[in-house]
Amino acid sequence: MEFFSGFAGLLIGYILPFLVVLTIVVFFHELGHYLVGRWCGIRALVFSVGFGPEIAGFTDRHGTRWRLSAIPLGGYVKFLGDENAASMPTAAGALERLPAGERDASFPGASVWRRAATVAAGPIANFLLAIVIFSAAIGINGRMIADPVVAQVQEGSAAEKAGILPGDRFLAIDGGRVDTFEDVRRYVSSRPDTPLVITVERGGAPLDLSVTPMRREITDRFGNKLELGQIGVVTDMDAGNFRRIEYSPVAAVGEGVKETWFIVERTFGYIGNIIVGREKADQLGGPIRVAQVSGQMATLGVAALIQLAAVLSVSIGLLNLMPVPMLDGGHLVFYAIEAARGRPLGEQTMEWAFRIGLTGVLALMLFATWNDVSMLMG
Repeated sequence: MEFFSGFAGLLIGYILPFLVVLTIVVFFHELGHYLVGRWCGIRALVFSVGFGPEIAGFTDRHGTRWRLSAIPLGGYVKFLGDENAASMPTAAGALERLPAGERDASFPGASVWRRAATVAAGPIANFLLAIVIFSAAIGINGRMIADPVVAQVQEGSAAEKAGILPGDRFLAIDGGRVDTFEDVRRYVSSRPDTPLVITVERGGAPLDLSVTPMRREITDRFGNKLELGQIGVVTDMDAGNFRRIEYSPVAAVGEGVKETWFIVERTFGYIGNIIVGREKADQLGGPIRVAQVSGQMATLGVAALIQLAAVLSVSIGLLNLMPVPMLDGGHLVFYAIEAARGRPLGEQTMEWAFRIGLTGVLALMLFATWNDVSMLMG
């Protein structure tokens, strides 16, 4: 009985929230491929949420089979002439095997720009989904903000060493304007051990100070450990500095775009720091970590889980744009080469490229899973 209750808790607490988030993200990714493919005149044979045997489905008036499959870990759109569900770029032979009447509506028979647009639409749909979710949340709830004014400088902190004083107002960091205290926190947190030029207003005049955020390990409310940059300043919550601001629909969309771009920028910054050895790669997570975070967000309510879907959607969009065969970005590289050469690469060249790409993707998945397991055991 204890086993079954534990399994039920795992199912409800982690697996179901994870599947909800993954299904939302994958559905919109594949919907992007499908809609643009249809717009480009390419016939879709199957739109599947999940892999494996079909559980339920129907065929629409355009001949597309919409199906819910047994393994709810992803999904795909299969276009006419696809060699496989992954839409691997096909050589001329695949087109020749199709009946003459179907070639114009097939994926390999489409012009290179129509194929590229169809492939790029998946990641773009992920970014649009994130913008919509963030914009809706901001438009409905507004935001609590604080002016970027220093109320307290912690002893021994990077701010104290740089000469930042209580009463200073942050104007810019590395030349970029800051409007709220959160702008400062976000910029600093992703740049530990990196010298920054912070412009403050003191006595009515601007003053440039060099500050190097200290690396600090923090623990969030769920016990997850994170390494962030901190300079050691505090704003005054008791002095009425915090206030709620509301946004018009247009302004909310603008904030949604900014929020999406922040995730993109932070992701590239983290990857760049890994490459130069400034960050450890232990924050790269796989399905286990996503499931864990999904369960944690589910305890905060549906809104938090949907916002997690937005964050994951951006991550999926960026991952798919990597120039690696097997991913959308790799397909786009093939199409760019085809456009430049006037003909596609040879079948053997593409096959070897896909083997190398598959190896790289599997290696990344294994590494991310190892990080997940290490985190759980640690």
